[in-house]
Amino acid sequence: MSGSLNRGVVALLLSSTLLFGTAACGADTDASLSSASSPSASGTFEQQKLAKTRFVANAGLAAGATYQWIVKPYKAGKFKKGANGRTVALVKAGLAGAFTYNRLKAAVNNAKGDPLLSKAVAPLTAGIDSLKDLGTKLRKGEVDAADVGGLEGVINGIKDAGKSAGAEVVNKVPSASQLSGG
Repeated sequence: MSGSLNRGVVALLLSSTLLFGTAACGADTDASLSSASSPSASGTFEQQKLAKTRFVANAGLAAGATYQWIVKPYKAGKFKKGANGRTVALVKAGLAGAFTYNRLKAAVNNAKGDPLLSKAVAPLTAGIDSLKDLGTKLRKGEVDAADVGGLEGVINGIKDAGKSAGAEVVNKVPSASQLSGG
């Protein structure tokens, strides 16, 4: 009885963190990124280089979170009913899904500061938009192989687009505080 109560409290706390953390993260991040990364007509080389750097950082964090907390646990069977540690894995995956969506949107916004990168990323925006409800779907345990495969496809597309524009993306696993919006 005590163990199930503890698990329930942990799940409630993590869910609350997801709800309030991503809401706060999304509001602050969108406002600061939209003003900081919007290209001007007289863009300089430094602004373009900074856009690539921001793109690589955001896309790398999205890729790292996806692999660490969604793809790897899914392939290990952690999301299946009855799996040991399923609830915690689903909550972490939900946080990672929301985080990934947020960072991918920021990366696309950053790409607008570089003409070559912007053209390379443009075809991927529909795929990124399709991930909007991924965090909720993961938390509820409603994710399947097609969802995980679609997410991997979007991440690989972002990596390929970056590489073609001279901005190679490398997986970077975010810290727990970054993941929860802190």
